[in-house]
Amino acid sequence: HLFSDPAEVEALRGNLLAWYDRCKRDLPWRALVRGDCGKRGPALLPAVWVSEIMLQQTQVATVIDYYNRWMQKWPTLQALAQASLEEVNELWAGLGYYSRGKRLQEAARKVVSELAGQMPRTAEELQKLLPGVGRYTAGAIASISYGQATGVVDGNVIRVLCRLRCIGADSSSPAVIDRLWDMANVLVDRSRPGDFNQALMELGATVCVPKAPLCGECPVKQHCQAWRRKLFGNPPKVPDVEDCGVGDCPLCPPATEPWDSSLGVTNFPRKAAKKPPRAMRTATCVLQRRGCHGAPEYLIVQRPSSGLLAGLWEFPSLPLAQDLQEEREREELADHLQAWMGRPVAAKGLRFIGEVIHIFSHIHQTYVVYSLPLDGDVTLDPALSPSRWVTEDEFHASAVSTAMKKV
Repeated sequence: HLFSDPAEVEALRGNLLAWYDRCKRDLPWRALVRGDCGKRGPALLPAVWVSEIMLQQTQVATVIDYYNRWMQKWPTLQALAQASLEEVNELWAGLGYYSRGKRLQEAARKVVSELAGQMPRTAEELQKLLPGVGRYTAGAIASISYGQATGVVDGNVIRVLCRLRCIGADSSSPAVIDRLWDMANVLVDRSRPGDFNQALMELGATVCVPKAPLCGECPVKQHCQAWRRKLFGNPPKVPDVEDCGVGDCPLCPPATEPWDSSLGVTNFPRKAAKKPPRAMRTATCVLQRRGCHGAPEYLIVQRPSSGLLAGLWEFPSLPLAQDLQEEREREELADHLQAWMGRPVAAKGLRFIGEVIHIFSHIHQTYVVYSLPLDGDVTLDPALSPSRWVTEDEFHASAVSTAMKKV
């Protein structure tokens, strides 16, 4: 499973980098690198940093517009450090995993206030000193921005490496992940580490994709054991001092999951079965009044500063038990609103609108939506939760989640 032949490693590097130079996508953060004329330093770093944080758990096509707006608003670390969390959440709204934006700003503030505006320059220091910067992000920043010869392992790299070396053990297990990091550090090109890491990720994103990979277009297929096995079939299990697959190798597929010839290279990687997302129900009430200019206004409240969707704004909401009848749901929501507003709210005055389903990474959330028109203002206890009235345009410009926009 290892890359033990220096000649093969050198050939793989050359083939992959030549392909990358010829075929890489034109992405805005890469254009900034090219425009930097090869310089490595703090002026470049915010672009790399922001793009890598946004690309965690999010597709490139979704990130591009968010990235461009972010860099236009906060082109430097100093500008980001001076922004408010409310501004950060507003720009991040809809991108998901909101803690990423919060930690990005916290780290910028730390660099400006505690590190004299100087970014750490190695993967080890980046991971140690900056909140929200893990092993992958540190490696990406250090290699792309500062030329440190360190590898990276993300979902795309995992897939490429597992296919190159027929790694069929659970690719999400810590032991396998550590071995993949060892491989990435062996493979990374010493003279062009940032380009090599981007090339490896690009290969996984555009050619060595999860389903229907384009093996005919792969620049490193001659180094790929999964491709070779697809062409020539599963090798006979003859014990050999250099052969795996004959016993207790921790990287081979388990004996209970043999090679499936119909899957070809997509036999790899293999992951443990995911836990199904837990189901949750939440009652949500859209409180509406007529504003001073005649246009309707809606009440939104701010979520707690930690947990799911931390600090974002939403319509007043209440988690529900799964097995409640509609009448009981309506009563519980009315009691919640009454305690909150300090005045009676009749359950029968709540008008049922419908249900909205939104899938978070680990939660299958159903919002049971009600509306309640109000005459005049409502005075809320600010100690309970910050709140404000907004028009429809102001609502969409606020830091609200995609789920609340659906509501």
